[in-house]
Formats: sequence, structure tokens, C-alpha cells
Amino acid sequence: MDLSTVTDLVPTVDPGEWREGDAWLAGGTVLFSYGSQTLRRLLDVTSAGWPALTVTDDGLDIAATCTVAELWAFEESAQAAPVRERWAALDLVRPCCDSFVASFKIWNTSTVGGNVCTSLPAGPMISLTAALDGVAEVWGPGGTRREQPVAELVTGELANTLAPGELLRAIRVPDHALRARTAFRRLSLSNLGRSGVLLIGRVDPPDAGGGFVLTVTASTRRPVQLRFPADALPTAAALAAALDAEIPLDLYHDDIHGLPAWRRDMTYRLGEEIRSELLSPLVDATDGDHR
Repeated sequence: MDLSTVTDLVPTVDPGEWREGDAWLAGGTVLFSYGSQTLRRLLDVTSAGWPALTVTDDGLDIAATCTVAELWAFEESAQAAPVRERWAALDLVRPCCDSFVASFKIWNTSTVGGNVCTSLPAGPMISLTAALDGVAEVWGPGGTRREQPVAELVTGELANTLAPGELLRAIRVPDHALRARTAFRRLSLSNLGRSGVLLIGRVDPPDAGGGFVLTVTASTRRPVQLRFPADALPTAAALAAALDAEIPLDLYHDDIHGLPAWRRDMTYRLGEEIRSELLSPLVDATDGDHR
């Protein structure tokens, strides 16, 4: 860590206090590991006292300052007890937390909001919240507020739509997505390596349309979502065609954790595994007729 240029630590959640040379500080695991030669102040949001997780009639609110450890423990908490059986998609939380492949020290410090705002392709909190239609609440200077789906907030490697001074306050995950049937697949080139491919599929409950949603992350530089309505659930061929159409080769990520060609092949493979797991009782893979 080298933050020798930082002169002030300012406890605040007011975007109006942001100025050039500032950085928002939550867990800081990435900031402290990468270092900086340009920052002057850290705006510390950890003292805001935001509840880490809040169950509402509309779904689950995840504070930007919620740590990975707090999210992982939620499933067995008293707060989750009334909704645990109804929210089947909570089964995704622990696999996504485990995808950090990090020590308990990181889990107790790293935050959901920090992982999303860092916007790495392999960010597992991006995978989780994008796959469940999470919507980011963003605070801006002058008291402005805006909302944007996480799947659209992240636009590329280390890139997102946050403007200078904007602060991610929370991510709201809707009830209908939490009630969905889900499937999770992840691959890495090593047992303890960064995710090279991470796909999550879900089938929404009938009262939410019953459609199939496949979210591709880690293999691509930004999240990619494929949506199929209940009356057009995809066959294997239809899913492959949709992946062809939505993910050009240059959108696949290229780094030491996987070449684009490998990431592409594994995306198709895992996508078909998810489709088969979730839709085989509903769709004839040969002719696409609904059973």
C-alpha cells in the first residue's frame, strides 16, 4: 500500500463535500492494495450507520457498506428467517461470496458496494446483484438521487456510469427475483483463482411472468443478460444463437485468468448446463415445444 499523498480522512456521506482528488472509502481493500499517487482525501462512509441488510415488502435492501461477511451470514440470521423459505434465490448468496476466494480478513472488510464500484469483470457482487435484477441507488452532489440496474451500471473493466462525486448508497433486490428458481455455475483456471466464467440463471415465478434470465459475468468485460419470456423459453440452439447475437468476441475478457476463446467456449457450455437444469422440465430440447 502506498497512499502517501493522502492528507485527510473525512467521515461523510454527503456527495456535496466531494472535490477533485477525493475517493470514497468503504472497505478499502482494493484501494489500499493498489495504492495511489494522486489522491488527497478519503471520504469515509463506514461511520454512516446504514443497516447492512433490510428486508422490506418489496425485497432486500443491501447497503453499499454491507460487508461480504455480513451478506454471507444473512441466510441464517433471525432477520432472514421469515423469508428464507420463500426467497429460494438466497441460495446464490454463499456461492457468490465464496467466489471472492479470499481470507476472512477480506470478508470482514470488503463491501458489496466497493466490489460493484470497482467494476472488475470477476466481481462476484456484480454477478449476484445483476443476476437478481438489483437496482443501485446513487447519491450525487446537490442532493440528487438516481437509480440504475447494476447490470447497466457496470460498463466495462474498471468502468461504470458513476460520475465524479457520486456515491453508491444501496442496492435493492426485488422480491420477484428472490423468489425465482436459480442455477449457478463458475469456472476458474485454478482451484483458488479469480473467476474466469460466472453464469447465473433464473426462472421467475408465474406471477412475475415466468421468464428465463441468464446473466453472464466474469467471462465478459461487463454483465450481459439474456431474457426469454415464458412463451418463448429457449432450446439449446436458441440459447446459443442468443449468446452469438449478444456477445461479440471482443466483449470477452482477456487476461491471465483466461483467454477470450476459452471464456467464450465455457460460457456456452455453462449456459447450456443452466438452461438444461432449469428448463428441461418445461422445454423439449429437440423441437422447442412446451410440454
